[in-house]
Amino acid sequence: MPDSKQLRVLLVDDHAVVREGYKRLLEWEKSISVIGEADGGQDAYRLFSERRPDVVVMDISLPGMSGIEVMRRMLMRAPDAKVLIFSMHEDEVFASQALQAGARGYLTKSSAPEVLVRAVQAVAQDQLYIDRKVMERLARRRQGGENALQRLSAREFEVFRLLAIGQTIAQISETLNLSWKTVANYQSILRQKLGVQSAVQMAWLAISQGLIGNRN
Repeated sequence: MPDSKQLRVLLVDDHAVVREGYKRLLEWEKSISVIGEADGGQDAYRLFSERRPDVVVMDISLPGMSGIEVMRRMLMRAPDAKVLIFSMHEDEVFASQALQAGARGYLTKSSAPEVLVRAVQAVAQDQLYIDRKVMERLARRRQGGENALQRLSAREFEVFRLLAIGQTIAQISETLNLSWKTVANYQSILRQKLGVQSAVQMAWLAISQGLIGNRN
């Protein structure tokens, strides 16, 4: 049984081998205990609700709902939830969206192992922890002005991401538990805000911003 003074961490990543590596890394630090693991948004939300970890370490790229959407739901249930996004994405658009949605930290998977431990400890103490490279990119982006994607709300960004990877309105409606009409309205708003007229243009915008890979 973990010591009551240990930081209780929930790990969310869709790769079991990756989770095992992170778990061993975190628990090498005796002050941290991994009290749950999830490979997708639904399980992550369920475990969060049941176990109320001190810190959630979560990837953005998950099957179905993204980590940002899962975090948004966690914060609706518990506004004091502490979520550290741990992602392969170094692009400032993802970081900006995650932080705007309420993440207490953003770390890339290229970071040194000990950095993850420091980030978890900092977030647990209610400190903001942002990867240095990402922070530099955010600063440069601010100097050059925000792009349209950074001005989207967390929900708009999630719908945009799902449309860009080719999901239909019906599929998005099921994934996000929204009505067909609501998703269709978001699609119209996104086209106006982003200046795109088709699904192809939306996909190319996502590719140009590094949000999805070029599938050609």
